[in-house]
Amino acid sequence: MEQQDIIVRVANNLDTHYAIRITDEMESSAKARGTGIAKRSPEYIAQKMLEGKAVIALTKLGQWVGFCYIEEWSHGKFVANSGLIVAPEFRKSGVAKTIKQTIFALSREKYPEAKIFGLTTGLAVMKINSDLGYEPVTYSELTDDEDFWAGCKSCVNYDILMSKERKNCMCTAMLFDPKDHYEPKETADNFKEHSKVYERFNSIKQSKLLKWFYKKDEKKSGNLLKSIFGILMLLVILKLTIK
Repeated sequence: MEQQDIIVRVANNLDTHYAIRITDEMESSAKARGTGIAKRSPEYIAQKMLEGKAVIALTKLGQWVGFCYIEEWSHGKFVANSGLIVAPEFRKSGVAKTIKQTIFALSREKYPEAKIFGLTTGLAVMKINSDLGYEPVTYSELTDDEDFWAGCKSCVNYDILMSKERKNCMCTAMLFDPKDHYEPKETADNFKEHSKVYERFNSIKQSKLLKWFYKKDEKKSGNLLKSIFGILMLLVILKLTIK
């Protein structure tokens, strides 16, 4: 389907019936990628629509195409454009970029002073973010709001995040600071020039993190087995002593 046959706009009260379809697709997509996003209920998604803090994409016939919503953290100092999802049949059509552009503009309108950030494992989303003026940053530059990080609990990599004390994980952190940022063309050109480096870096980082985590896990398991063995031996000795 052509882009001109798809309407991307701010969601409203007439769109709440799409909420179940949206959350089902979010969960399915997260499982397919082997990563996760904060799991949200249909009621939560519907509320975002009612608040005017969401963007929806539909065909002219009313078929659902895609979605994204705004979340605020640290009392409005940070804003995240969360839950970007596109129906499988409309992926690679360019609609994801249009949704991101629209939700970004809505975020700037509603929260002009807020830093806008995101976490992603996808190079395609990194490119879209770069086109908007986002820059890759360390996790320490993101919100320290506990509620935000609690949302990561539904991700399969949550244990890795916590074992690294929230300083690193499989996702790449990206940030747009309205008070200190490059022009979108600069960040877009930079990403284009170094896209292969970013791709390689993400691949190495994810591989190293997984190896480190499983090695640490194996070490813990080994120590646990030693402890259990030690307890069993102690029980045997005590039993023999009693006899």
